Order: sequence, then C-alpha cells, then structure tokens
Amino acid sequence: MELHEVTFTVVDLETTGGAPDGGGIVEVGAVKVRGGAQLGQLNTLVDPGTGLPPMITALTGLTPQALRGAPPLPAVLPSLLELLAGSVFVAHNAPYDVGFLKAACRAHDYRWPAPVVVDTAALARRVLHADEVPDRKLATLARHFGTSVQPRHRAFDDALATVEVLHALIGRLAGHGVYTLRDTVEFVKAVHPVQRRKRSLAEGLPHRPGVYLFRGADHKVLYVGTSGDIQTRVRSYFTAAERRGRIREMLGAADRVEAVECAHALEAQVRELRLIEAHRPPYNRRSRDPGRVWWLKLTDEAYPRLSMVRTVAADRATYLGPYRTRRAAETVATAVYDAVPLRQCTARLSPRRPSTACALAELGRCPAPCQLAVSPPEYAAQVVAPVRDAFVGDPGQLVTALRRRLTSLAEQSRYETAAQVRARLTALLRSCIRQQRRAGLIRIGELCAARPAGDGWELVVVRHGRLAGAGYARPGIPPREVLAAVHATAETVAPGPAGAATAEETDRVLDWLEQPETRLVEVSEGWASPLGGAARFAGLLAQLEQAARRG
Repeated sequence: MELHEVTFTVVDLETTGGAPDGGGIVEVGAVKVRGGAQLGQLNTLVDPGTGLPPMITALTGLTPQALRGAPPLPAVLPSLLELLAGSVFVAHNAPYDVGFLKAACRAHDYRWPAPVVVDTAALARRVLHADEVPDRKLATLARHFGTSVQPRHRAFDDALATVEVLHALIGRLAGHGVYTLRDTVEFVKAVHPVQRRKRSLAEGLPHRPGVYLFRGADHKVLYVGTSGDIQTRVRSYFTAAERRGRIREMLGAADRVEAVECAHALEAQVRELRLIEAHRPPYNRRSRDPGRVWWLKLTDEAYPRLSMVRTVAADRATYLGPYRTRRAAETVATAVYDAVPLRQCTARLSPRRPSTACALAELGRCPAPCQLAVSPPEYAAQVVAPVRDAFVGDPGQLVTALRRRLTSLAEQSRYETAAQVRARLTALLRSCIRQQRRAGLIRIGELCAARPAGDGWELVVVRHGRLAGAGYARPGIPPREVLAAVHATAETVAPGPAGAATAEETDRVLDWLEQPETRLVEVSEGWASPLGGAARFAGLLAQLEQAARRG
C-alpha cells in the first residue's frame, strides 16, 4: 500500500509513570489521518483511580482536581480501540504507549488489535542525520520541521505535533526509495541495503507450497529452501528479521529466484532434499557432501568384524546406518565392542592358519580367532549373532550387556565412564530403531496413502521408501480419481540394497505416513516391524535421552 493511501492513527498518552500495569493512564490524545486529511480524533482526560505524582503535575500541569470527574479507563478504551480499527498505530517512542495500551486491554478484557506500528522516533533516527538535529525528541523534531502545534506534554497537542512530524518524515522517505507501508516498516528496522536492493526478487512468486531456489548470475544454485507459502517465505529474506550473515552474502550474489510448486508440504520437503543433493548449493549448511555418509558393515567372512564403509553393497553382509559423520559410526561401533568381544583387527583371518595375536586378545577382550582359539561356528554363535540380531531384529543381548556394564560402573563411582557408555547405548538404540523403522517401508513395492488437509486430501504414492508421486484432491474432486492420475504418472522405482531413496527422505515419508489421520489406500505387501525388534526399547531410549539432557 502506498503511503498516501495508508490510514494512520497517531496516539499520545500521559501517564502516572512507572511500568505498564493495566492502569496509570491520565490523558489520551489520538488523531486519525489519511493522505494529509484528518478523519477523526479523541481527546480526553482519564481518572486513573490513584493519586497523581507531583512530578507528573509539574511536567504536564495536570492536577488531581482536573482529573476528578473524568471517565475511567474502561470507559475510554472502547472509543480508542474503535478509532484504531483498520489503521496503522503511530506514536513517538511507540513501545511506551503500546505497552500501556496492551496492559490496559489485558486488565479490562479487551482484545488488543495488534496493528502495524510506526515509531516516529525510530523513523527519525533512520531519516535524519546527526548534523541536522541534536536528538530525536518530539520537541526537537517539531522545532526542526516548524510544526504549527508545539508539544507541551499534553496528549492531544503532542499527538497533533506527531502528525506533522510524521508527514515531514514521510516526505523524506522518497529519497531513500521508500514509498509503501511495507518498505517503511522494514526501513525503520534498518534492513540491510542488500536486502532492500534485492527485495524485488520475491515479486511474482506463487502463494503455494513448494521449493524455491536462489540462483546467481551464472545460473548456479546458491540456496534451496521450502515453505508452505513460497512468496511469503522468500519475502522474509528481505526483512530485518533475517540477520544471518551468510544469507545476506547469498542475497548479494543472487540474481533471481525460481519456484517449484508442489502438491503439499511432504512433496516440497522431499524435493528440497533432492535438489540440495543434486546442486550442493554453497549457502545450505546441509549441502556439504549430503551423499557422503557412513555405514557400519558386519562383514561376511569366516570371522566377521565391523567395517566402516560409504555405501551398501548387494552382498550377504549386514549393515547399520547411515551416519552423517565417521565419529557417529564409531560411537555405535564402540557400543558393540563394549557389549560383545567382536574382533577389532582389520586383517582377513583364515579359519585354518593362525596369525599373530593382537593386544586385545592378550588382554582377554577378544576370543582370539587369529590364534584359532575359537572356531567359526562358535564365534558366529557367541559373538556375531547378537550383533546381527541387533542390526536387523532384537538388540536385547547387546542392551542387557551394556546396562550391566552401566550398573557396574555406577557401583564403582566411575560416573564419567558410565556417561560415555550411556551415550553409546543411546546411539546404538537410536540407530537400530531408525533402521528397522525404515526397513519395514523399504520392503514395500508400492504404497498409496491419503491424508485430509483443509477441505481436500493430500495423496502420495511411495515405492521402496521413495516418494514416487504426490497430488492434492481439492474440494469437490473425488480423491480416488486424483490418486489414479498420480499413480499413472508416478516415478518408476528400482529397489536398492538400502532402499530407493536417502534415509532422510524415507524418514520424512514415514513421519507423514505415521500421522494418526493418514489413511492407507493400497499396499502391495504387508507393512510390519520385527516382533521383539528394537522398537520395544523406545521407552528406554527416551529415558536415556532425558538423562543425557539432565547431564
């Protein structure tokens, strides 16, 4: 809205001083203007119901006798709120006046209308240079602009003076390229010049859910984001609320913004993940090697061991993961080593020829398969089976061993070591629960689901854990027909050893599917989790995480 079209209500209060507490207002002055014309006014004394401090009498000239017979604040508030309706609230040092009025509304059960607020003191600090005026007091600004009414610490006269100061300041805004109410509000908040210069990039974007891409002059994708309302979200990057230095740097390099409209929020989240992985935009934190993850691999050999690998191969090994960092994978591996004496050497051991023993074997922390002290079947049953069960089914043996170790450490008052073991158990349980949760969905060749949203339905087709299609059935359109169209155009998905999507995408899909209102429409095979699997320890995991937060 252009400033000459905006309706402003300029307010000034005289109070008894102190903090806002729902009372203390002794005089209200308000003037409603638009385009330089006065539309209404309010000028009244208010009986505060308390004494008047001598300091206020000296400042304003008001006396207790002058306030006697004046209406109480509950009788004045409705008229002031009616005057404020549909207008922008203006005051000099506005937080003070707003604070008193909000407290008054709370005290007397009126709803504060939460108008847009313009503070003429803050606006003057942005518009006027230090060599023009010594300070930004209302009296100083009135003298500087030569207002017809001079402020004198009386509400109505001060409001009239503020009106003239406001108009004078608006006249100075054009020189800063500010012509609208939105620009004025952002200008007062000291929006960075780069943000003001590039705010036109948000124009023309849709008010729809989807993904937005900031591109540079060389067409390179700089940043990818998602929102339920693309234009509103992109506009927020050009406001004072956006203070991240790296984003301001990105805006300086941005040349345009592209929008990819999506059927609903889930599709937008998934597309964001895929676009970040494809483009690796430099200003997205998560884009730093998004595909570089780690897996724990229980090798398929005579004497299996844990190995940290980058990908899941189509072999007979058992995997757990993925992990974003090697350190996270190492934490889970250490939990396994704390629970069972799985060998930690990296050599490929022969079941027939002995080799040199390591220090762990000499310390009794490894059954010494290198020395053939244990046969492959014995090693598999005693050491490997609990680990494989934990990865794909029941981690009970590992959990029992780690909890026993925690109890022992606590009895020995070794609390720091116990905290480390607790953190490892937490990481192991979290990893097993997440993987088994994903595995149930990854096994399903095709799943169609629907969820009510607004007056319509969000629809998805999921194949091997990957979002293959998405749609939205608007009110009045049969959801089945829309789902049939989504199914016909859904992506063809080939299953992989770890599913057809990244773990993060599958997690997003699962979050959507597991909402109580989501309805399964068609499933190609049963969706199940292992009986007695890791999920049965969800309560223990919650306790461990809570204990870690308490320290």
